[in-house]
Amino acid sequence: MSSENDNNGGNNNNNNNNNNNNNNNNKKKENNASAIKIEEVTPHPVMETLSDIQYCINSHPPIGESLVLGLQHSFLAIGIITLISSIIVPKMGGSNVDKAKVIQNMMFVSAISTLLQTLVGTRLPVVVGASHSFVIPVTTIVLASRFSSNDPFDTRHLPSQRFEKSMAAIQGALLVASVVKITLGFSGIWRIFVRFLSPLQMVLLITFTGLGLFDLGFPTLANCAEIGIPQLVLMIFCSQYFSVIMKTNKRIYDQFALVLCTALVWIFALILTSVGIYNHRHPSTQISCRTDHTGLIRSAPWVYFPKPFQWGKPTLHLDETFLMILAGLVSLVESTGTFIAAARYASATPVPPSVVSRGVFWLGFGTLLNGIFGAVAGSSASVESAGLLGLTRVGSRRVIQISAGIMLFFSIFGKIGAFFASVPSPIMAASYCIFYAFVSSAGLNYLQFCNLNSFRTLFILGFTSFMAISVPQYFRDYKLTSRSTPLGIHSEWFGNAVTIIFISSPVVAVMVGMLLDNTIHCEEARRNDSGKPWWERFIKFSKEIRNAEFYSLPCKLSNCFPSL
Repeated sequence: MSSENDNNGGNNNNNNNNNNNNNNNNKKKENNASAIKIEEVTPHPVMETLSDIQYCINSHPPIGESLVLGLQHSFLAIGIITLISSIIVPKMGGSNVDKAKVIQNMMFVSAISTLLQTLVGTRLPVVVGASHSFVIPVTTIVLASRFSSNDPFDTRHLPSQRFEKSMAAIQGALLVASVVKITLGFSGIWRIFVRFLSPLQMVLLITFTGLGLFDLGFPTLANCAEIGIPQLVLMIFCSQYFSVIMKTNKRIYDQFALVLCTALVWIFALILTSVGIYNHRHPSTQISCRTDHTGLIRSAPWVYFPKPFQWGKPTLHLDETFLMILAGLVSLVESTGTFIAAARYASATPVPPSVVSRGVFWLGFGTLLNGIFGAVAGSSASVESAGLLGLTRVGSRRVIQISAGIMLFFSIFGKIGAFFASVPSPIMAASYCIFYAFVSSAGLNYLQFCNLNSFRTLFILGFTSFMAISVPQYFRDYKLTSRSTPLGIHSEWFGNAVTIIFISSPVVAVMVGMLLDNTIHCEEARRNDSGKPWWERFIKFSKEIRNAEFYSLPCKLSNCFPSL
């Protein structure tokens, strides 16, 4: 009996031990499972500033590195200036000599405007360049009936005379448009507009500031795919893969991807041109692919100093001036999106509305200089430059100031500037595919401050995005395929005015987004889904102590011109 009891006791102990072990194992499994579940559902932290930035606004790379980075920014600005000038100047009857002078004038103004913007404007690391929004009103002026004649013996409409008269009309319209921009910035009216933006509206504004320029990307690249696609592939490989393959932490390859890849593909294009690949191709293909078609280097002077009103006294026509004012307003909307994106990639706090208004004032002053010296477009913040900040992760203000100095040098020494301006447009378009994507990504980054589990937010985001793509595409197609005005509008002037506004994706995004965000479920609790509580910390300059670090004016000028 005792042995049986001992055996039973031993069995019971073994059973208890097994049960304890099973319980412990089950608890461990439950703990592991709960740990796994916690890891799966933990969201990424909300970050007011990006942390993986190598140089922020107030930090400075070594001088050699800064020079190459500055050259890349100036290279992008020159590319856009050359593109717009190549579209407009031939329609004005201008020669290659005239085009070279216009490009040098615009480089000169871009350099001065960039210096002013980084010193006493927003102080963000953004180049001020030419805006595409001015192409439609400028084209309307150039194609005006008073500048053309069917009489072959009418000397008043010779190409040289036509160029000078149309340039005078463009300058006059730019001068008036600049006054409007200066007034909006100086009076603080633009500050009111920016204050009404919510993070949800910023998402739409910034995203479509980049996506709205898609026609300058792959469609232009495809005009010469044999040099455009290699540039795009090389840029992506060099910036995203090469450092991993080489197993290095140095950011050489992504920081200098633009200059390295452009040099290689440009040499490749030069070889293709030299061996006669394009000799029997269609003229439009030769214009896009050849490295010797522009004639800019041959036509540009060695030394050139831009002169005010060198083509005569500006002239004014009310309808053309109004179109130019509308284009100026569109450029301000796009520049606002660019400023906010640049602040994100420079690891700065969100730009206070008063600082944006200050920047608008100096953008207006830049447009004034364009009107004085003779340009075919007004000034705006360079979207390409903001995208390059994202690629290089260098948001240094000094780099942009060096870029301005380089552009100033190129504007005076014309042959050197013309050399950089002669890069085939498909090579530049391949680079834009990356830089515009970075700007759009900066907008999407603001979604972290919105409630994406709200159906209100989802509807505003989805519907506005669709309209910001669909509406401009209608006006763009109508402009290209039809000679009549859109939407059955009988007045050509009014049709052009409507087209200037609604062909811009960021303008459509802001208009639709702001309307819906302020009318759908207006109660405070639902409107907070758009991120309003977070944005209210930055609406006033003094509410966020870090603003002074990034946006205060130098030499104690903030005491004379305080930001509100």
